[in-house]
Amino acid sequence: MGRMRAGAHMVPNWITMNLPLFLIMLLGAVGIARAAEAPAEPAVDYALVVTGGELLQGVYPDSHTAFITRTLAPLGGHCVLSVSVDDRREDLLRALGFAAAQAPLVIVTGGLGPTPNDITRETLSEFTAIPVEEREELLADLERRFGQKRDQLRANLRRQTRVPTPGGFLKNAYGTAAGLVFDDGRRVVVALPGPPRELQPMVRGELLAFLQRRFGVRPPGSTLTLRFVGLGQSAIDQAIREQGQLPPDVFVTSLFEGGRVDFTFSLPQNSATNEARLRAIADRVRAVLGDRIYAEGDTSLEEVVVGGLARGNRTLALAEVGSGGGLAASLHRAAGIDRVLVGALVAPSEQQMWRLAASGAAESTNQPDAGEALLRAIATAARRKTGAAWVVVTSHAVAETGRPPAVTVALAANGEWKTWRVELRDSAEAGRANLVTEVLDRLRRELR
Repeated sequence: MGRMRAGAHMVPNWITMNLPLFLIMLLGAVGIARAAEAPAEPAVDYALVVTGGELLQGVYPDSHTAFITRTLAPLGGHCVLSVSVDDRREDLLRALGFAAAQAPLVIVTGGLGPTPNDITRETLSEFTAIPVEEREELLADLERRFGQKRDQLRANLRRQTRVPTPGGFLKNAYGTAAGLVFDDGRRVVVALPGPPRELQPMVRGELLAFLQRRFGVRPPGSTLTLRFVGLGQSAIDQAIREQGQLPPDVFVTSLFEGGRVDFTFSLPQNSATNEARLRAIADRVRAVLGDRIYAEGDTSLEEVVVGGLARGNRTLALAEVGSGGGLAASLHRAAGIDRVLVGALVAPSEQQMWRLAASGAAESTNQPDAGEALLRAIATAARRKTGAAWVVVTSHAVAETGRPPAVTVALAANGEWKTWRVELRDSAEAGRANLVTEVLDRLRRELR
């Protein structure tokens, strides 16, 4: 063998003698390394069909898409499309045809209730050619729930016991409409009830288990959700990625609604080690954004406020003009509200609110002028009428030149009087939701 040039790289003899085998091993090693770096392929593609004419009219936002995609993504679910459609047979059939052409799994929300426009059950039966029949188990459950024999149940209630045959159903722990599973062996169409209080527990408790059996999606791993208020989604994301030191295998999803932002951190395996890793991430995020985090997990802002009032043995009264009853409606979602909310008044103007709050009082004819004096008088009258320790008053929205309309919020608590302005920067519905969030967040901070 000739002399090797000075400075040349020394190549082991076994490589030169077995070059094809070495190349195969090298390429295999590169492939393994890339596979370890690349995220796992989704276990299943799916399409969402969200029904409801109210969505298309702008009455309600579509929260189902955000919840379902956020819940299924860490398990390997990949949403290829989401479409909203009216409660009309022809529209729903067209949407189903389009969705089924994109994915082997179609998830439909809404239209399973007892009213005439709840057409999802019959339309899916027509689309899949799978009949629906009454299920004994669901009939018996309705008998227990309403305390009536089945022949006494209203026809529209019994209709909700009709499920695909062959096929299956998903139990509904919070309502009368079961989820439906239409499965012809080639494709699967799952129908979920529309109300979030029914849909979300059904997804977590029933749908995930079905998808694991039918499509092999990963079981739920370790997850941790931080709930933020008073800061935008992009600002939170930037702070988390700069300060949270996120490992590459942590899956992060976020959801924004009504001035509140949820960030969920997930790892594929449920273990004590992964729980500790997520807790360490949460601690680092809290060190930077702690004041903006109002809860972890599923605890709502309303529950935080009601809990804070209850722990301090404080009662609350509301006098709502600009918030239009939104505060009372929002707080009523929290358990224990009956122990802390002692009164709520709603009126279209401060003058009418004064007459409501001061009715029957000796000074009811002495209405103050507009502005802060009138808000103070309303708060005083509401406290006298209800005996509440804390009173919140919201004024009507006032528009100033060059600025968005704003509501003045007043809080009478602990012998102090505080006011602040909340600008309504969005549409009427979104602006009111943000107003409610800002008032509740202020109460949360005052209660600490």
